[in-house]
Amino acid sequence: MKNILQKMDKVLLLLMFIYSIFGLIMIFSASSVSTVLRYNVPQYHFFIRQAIFLVVSFIIGFVFVLNIPTSKYKYFSYIAMVGIIVALSLLFAYGKITNNARSWFEVGPFALQPSEFAKSIIIVFLATSYSKLERAKNKSLGVFLFPMVFSMIAVFLIALQPDLGTALILCGILFFIFISLPFVKKNIIKVLKLGAVGVVIVVLALLYSKTEIINARQLKRFEFREPCTRYTEDTGYQVCNGFIAIHNGGLFGVGLGNSSQKYLYLPESHTDFIFPIIVEEMGLIVGILLIFGYMVMLYRILKIAREAENLRLSILAYGVFLYLLFHILINLLGILALIPLTGVPLPFLSYGGSFTMNVVLMLFVVERVCIENKTIKTKKELAQITS
Repeated sequence: MKNILQKMDKVLLLLMFIYSIFGLIMIFSASSVSTVLRYNVPQYHFFIRQAIFLVVSFIIGFVFVLNIPTSKYKYFSYIAMVGIIVALSLLFAYGKITNNARSWFEVGPFALQPSEFAKSIIIVFLATSYSKLERAKNKSLGVFLFPMVFSMIAVFLIALQPDLGTALILCGILFFIFISLPFVKKNIIKVLKLGAVGVVIVVLALLYSKTEIINARQLKRFEFREPCTRYTEDTGYQVCNGFIAIHNGGLFGVGLGNSSQKYLYLPESHTDFIFPIIVEEMGLIVGILLIFGYMVMLYRILKIAREAENLRLSILAYGVFLYLLFHILINLLGILALIPLTGVPLPFLSYGGSFTMNVVLMLFVVERVCIENKTIKTKKELAQITS
């Protein structure tokens, strides 16, 4: 274990601990009013649940993820991919509706969201699939498209819930992983032509099927600019109150626990809209430091991806980089009214058991990639010395 810890990225691990602890504090502060007034549960309800998910995730990460070679992922990635597609399908029959989306399974006192686990499973599935294709030296573009088509089935099921935010994040992850593949780079013109034909076919199929591509409720989300002019409407109320929270905070904040906007002005103050509460209580300087910390975290992950010794390790780290990047960008740009609001949580800071568990475990996967990079590099150096 000592040897493993020495090869981990210490900066990334430290940031994981810092953001986990700070996130717990802010989740308690942001939810301390709504727990009693809105949910009618004890004040520590969301804090305790988030702490449980974090502790379990870190234990699994240290005990299992760090000690399982990524080469072993091939034994369960395909089963997990089929399993998540089955789980997403079962949601339509047994799922719980929350915020107009059937995205949750109730498991005792907890609710699990399969679409969050889909992100992690798809990244691992693509890493093992393309690693296998690379070793087989298969030159067929159709074969390289197969893992993407399989993954798009999961994206389609998520979009039907409807959970467009998660579906868009997955589309982004799939697209950037696909165009980063060495084989695809060499055939990029052919891929782009094939993609254009595919888009035309899908659009024509939707048009002629007379399917409502975007319903009225989803269409309203595109009314995101100048939210305070629509304060009494759903499209402006929450974002405008987020603006008020950020304005109230100023540079140094009103003090931990002293937010006024968490008094039910921001219905999702402990989840999607926790960043405005953080700025209101802790100040804009802390908000900027948090964004800078995210940038450092993303840089460390991208560095590990670039130093990857094989395609499998590269896709695993690069996929996690995209996963976190899209969540951070979509959340922050949405609450700042720069893009439509999609209800995407912030890593470590927003409450959410399924999301938190996936973020922590996938960052431990990145740490495992870092360990294997250093191990392979050391073996190569020793081989050169002895040869």
